[in-house]
Amino acid sequence: MGSFSIWHWLVVGLLVMLLFGKGRFSDMMGDVAKGIKSFKKGLAEDDEPKPAPRIEAPTAQTTIEAEKHADKQG
Repeated sequence: MGSFSIWHWLVVGLLVMLLFGKGRFSDMMGDVAKGIKSFKKGLAEDDEPKPAPRIEAPTAQTTIEAEKHADKQG
């Protein structure tokens, strides 16, 4: 009573094939495979350490240019 026989599984498989059709079932399984691949790729990207952003100190030239730009505006 707890498990199904091979005949039960064959009937279930036949009903699934009749309801979804061969084309729709294979398309659906292809979409599931693409989703799994995308999920695994996303997990792999999350595991990679991200480099810290580089912050460069302003040079004297950029400071002078910023002051000139500020003087022109205001």
